[in-house]
Amino acid sequence: MSINSFENYPMSWNPSTDKNKKPIYQAIAGQLEKDILNGVLLPGTKLPPQRELADYLDLNLSTISKAFKVCELKGLLSASVGSGTFVSYDALSNAYLLEDTKPKHLIEMGATLPDNASYEPLLLQLKNMLQETDYEKWFGYGRAGESLWQKDAAIKLIRRGGFDTTVDHILFANGGQNAIAATLASLCKPGDRIGADDHTYPGLKTIAAMLSVQIVPIKSENYEMSPTAFEYACRNDNIKGIYLIPDYHNPTASCLSVENRKKIAAIAKKYNQFIIEDATYNLLNEKPIPAVASFAPEQSIYIASLSKSIAPGLRLAYVAVPSRFKESISKALYNLNISVSPLFSELAARTIVSNQFENIIKAHREQTIRRNQVVNKYLSNYTCLGSERGIFRWLLLPGKVTGAEFEKLAAQQGVQVYAAERFVVGKSCPERAVRVSVCAPDTLEELEQGLMILKRLLKDLK
Repeated sequence: MSINSFENYPMSWNPSTDKNKKPIYQAIAGQLEKDILNGVLLPGTKLPPQRELADYLDLNLSTISKAFKVCELKGLLSASVGSGTFVSYDALSNAYLLEDTKPKHLIEMGATLPDNASYEPLLLQLKNMLQETDYEKWFGYGRAGESLWQKDAAIKLIRRGGFDTTVDHILFANGGQNAIAATLASLCKPGDRIGADDHTYPGLKTIAAMLSVQIVPIKSENYEMSPTAFEYACRNDNIKGIYLIPDYHNPTASCLSVENRKKIAAIAKKYNQFIIEDATYNLLNEKPIPAVASFAPEQSIYIASLSKSIAPGLRLAYVAVPSRFKESISKALYNLNISVSPLFSELAARTIVSNQFENIIKAHREQTIRRNQVVNKYLSNYTCLGSERGIFRWLLLPGKVTGAEFEKLAAQQGVQVYAAERFVVGKSCPERAVRVSVCAPDTLEELEQGLMILKRLLKDLK
């Protein structure tokens, strides 16, 4: 029998456990997962302290700890020192945003796609490449030693985004998400913890779940990661590094101030934390803002993806890494890819070196501004965060409707948007908000049609 009587004690979770099932910790973990998935335990529920639960079940504390750890690694639970263990708010959310096929009968305003202004210039560049006498080399394996001038192109693009580096720090990846996966695979072990904003890029969440890396939410102030909260996590949450999107943060559309960039960089150096700086949206700025990496180059893995600034199908990212991380990340990229596409890397490099990419970025910006003017026209009575240069907006919802509920309502009326629940991290409470993609609709007319539907739904919520 347990030492204490729990007959009248309020337990937020009191499982019935068959102790004949071995190992017992797996049986408890299985019951806990089942209760979360079936809605017996709701997101945000605080679980009993492990010692009390062990006493209640008449089991060793280590058995409960191992069961909780299994569920933590699956992203079902979030634990922090001094606060306890909670059912994660994102335990049931779907973080995979790009579906196998484009949703039928839905206006796409969920996926963060740039407009198609880059396609014709890229096509012309590609035609020129394929007319060269040695065109067959674009279809073989690419080798790092043969791409030095392409690394010069990478330096030019990265400098345009606010960070100066040198060719000996450059690696190539098949897109930003590929670079994030290689970085986490090389710098983290299963069970390690990294920090991120309390709402973050869903691709980070899916990669971390695959690698059994836990994401610790770092609190924000005015939609900026709080340096004080970051330092607290360094001291108390046993994190190894952080993931940041400083410019036009996905999904909240915020921009990290230069002052906070300096503070976060200083804290990372003080506690020897690595920084994964996702520069996917840096080129949305007309003038470069100093990257976080510029204040802590020895801590920072800087990822410049071309998917949002040039074209999403150009699966290429340039990764600037400190010397101490270069070998391990390079090996991880090799194991994931062997090499990047010579065709894509050559196409991207020529587009950058010829300065054609500046024309593409300018065309994207003009189209995006035009589309955001339409957004402002229809959603002027609502809080819709983001700038006129952004390819998505963060729409705060009126009334008491949740993001998940609004996403479902919008889909029923023919519009795809993505709820805050898809982006929330761990025990953080999701905002009542949805991310609205500005450039995903094929035409301005389709964008207007989608916005009219959203406006009507929002009006009904007041």
